[in-house]
Amino acid sequence: MSGPGRDGLRIVRLANFVTPASGGLRTALDELGRRYLAAGHEPVLIVPGAAPGDVHTGQGRVITLPGPVLPGSGGYRVLVNRARLRGLLEELRPDRLEVSDRTTLRWTGEWARRARVPAVMVSHETADGVLRTWGVPPAAAGRAADRLNTLSAHAYARIVCTTEWAEREFVRTGVRNVVRAPLGVDLERFRPELRSTALRTRHLRGQDVLLLLGSRLSVEKRPGRALDALAALRNTGVRAALVVAGDGPLRAELERRARAERLPADFLGHVRDRVRLARLQASADLCLAPGPAETFGLSALEALACGTPVVASAASALPEVIGPAGLAAADTGRAFAAALRELLDRPEEERRATARARAGHFGWDRSAAAFLAAHDVPQRHGALEVRP
Repeated sequence: MSGPGRDGLRIVRLANFVTPASGGLRTALDELGRRYLAAGHEPVLIVPGAAPGDVHTGQGRVITLPGPVLPGSGGYRVLVNRARLRGLLEELRPDRLEVSDRTTLRWTGEWARRARVPAVMVSHETADGVLRTWGVPPAAAGRAADRLNTLSAHAYARIVCTTEWAEREFVRTGVRNVVRAPLGVDLERFRPELRSTALRTRHLRGQDVLLLLGSRLSVEKRPGRALDALAALRNTGVRAALVVAGDGPLRAELERRARAERLPADFLGHVRDRVRLARLQASADLCLAPGPAETFGLSALEALACGTPVVASAASALPEVIGPAGLAAADTGRAFAAALRELLDRPEEERRATARARAGHFGWDRSAAAFLAAHDVPQRHGALEVRP
């Protein structure tokens, strides 16, 4: 369906749960879109919003369709008008379809099959992990996830997973059309040299160690674990403070708890300025990543690029990503505090150098090449170079 006048392919991307305050998914969509464009393709992103829109951006064309807010999600919207979306897809005539939602948009896989459009679904979270965080018993969550994953694998030509950890829940049911494509980090934007003494002093509030939580404040991210860890660490005699970059439905509850327990914690809300966020990540001593259902952890990787080690949930994919640049901990405040102390015992220069070196293994060009390979798109040498 390339059509006259188009050398590359039109890659239409669908995503739910994307807002101006979104974190990792929004970043990944932007970075990949820019590289699809640089490689000579025509990326078109369709997302839900409060009002319709159609703009050309650095990541390609972005079309917004009106979509309702998902109750209890803290502002996330979803594409629910199938007829409107189906009509738009037929109008766009994509050469490839890329879907970043395994639930409400799974029907698009069947549309793509009928339209003879090769389609991939990107798994940004584990189904059983999310179900468990919402209180579903592990056995029931596993059974429901297996059914959902089998349906997804049948609906799309390929399933893209960002880590081996994320791939496991598909492989265990015998799914064979899974490929792996890691995400990346901008090593120029996120770098150790952004460390700021003034910023540290502001957020330390007279303490000695600065912890950072960069996360959406929603139940599946387990942000309360950061306060658990802060309290447990302070109980061991470490004068630590916490800065929280992120927003979500649990923010008010977390702020009340911090005040009630007199924990030195600053809640900044969503940090829209990426330069400011990078400075914050570089200025922290350690970063916390407590979400047990994370399949990659882009915020944690950005912290590593800034030279800041990470303590992550042992139940997530992050131990695979952070490698020797951090530690995995069981999902308790005491376990996180113990891991934080172990990292603090390492020489600062050594731990920061290890973090930066680990991030160097993950680049967006490599990521985009892997995603395009999942689409069976031939690569041209140097085609993914994106200049600032």
